[in-house]
Amino acid sequence: MEAIEELAVQPCTSSLYLRPFRLSYRQNGTKKFWDFMRTHDSVSILIFNTSRQCFVVVKQFRPAVYMCEIERHQPQVFENQDKESFPSLENPLPAVVGVTYELCAGIVDKPGLSLEEIACEEVLEECGYRVSTADLRRITSYRSGVGVTGSRQTLFYAEVNDQMRTSGGGGQPEEGELIEVVEIPLGESMKFAYDETFPKTMGVIFSFMWFHNNIAPKLPKK
Repeated sequence: MEAIEELAVQPCTSSLYLRPFRLSYRQNGTKKFWDFMRTHDSVSILIFNTSRQCFVVVKQFRPAVYMCEIERHQPQVFENQDKESFPSLENPLPAVVGVTYELCAGIVDKPGLSLEEIACEEVLEECGYRVSTADLRRITSYRSGVGVTGSRQTLFYAEVNDQMRTSGGGGQPEEGELIEVVEIPLGESMKFAYDETFPKTMGVIFSFMWFHNNIAPKLPKK
């Protein structure tokens, strides 16, 4: 996962996932504009394995996170963003600075499938568990990246057990996915959520808190 080589930054003139726009508008009599990106909505799934009393999350390299760290250490990399060429990354940071812990998730890009059906596909592809739409509990939906994309993410909860696992997961290599499945023991989950040495999304923190408030009190006492 961390064998990242031949790094090169270049302008993005077209994308399957992002479309940049500028909105001009007048607010309370003042003329304004705002730059934003249109992108797909998404689903995410909090997975709890009842066989081993642990959460199942994923770990992967995120280029955007990596480049934020690059800019923090080497701000000159983005100084010529309006030109056709960028300075080369002669001393890149280790790839581990771009690796994050996340909930199982995926974009909503299949018009023929419901959010629940897409979520089931993602659980199978990324984590290797076969779940049905009946196994899903909708927690809530929220806006992510409100300053840049405004996309909506819908969060589900699914309980699984060892018998429901049919593969090792890991995503779809043919689509360039390289995902590691990670188990977080229930008893260590809140410590993990607030430990900044483990880079993670807000979805992980929020969903762990939701579980401890709504599911944990109903678990059988040992």
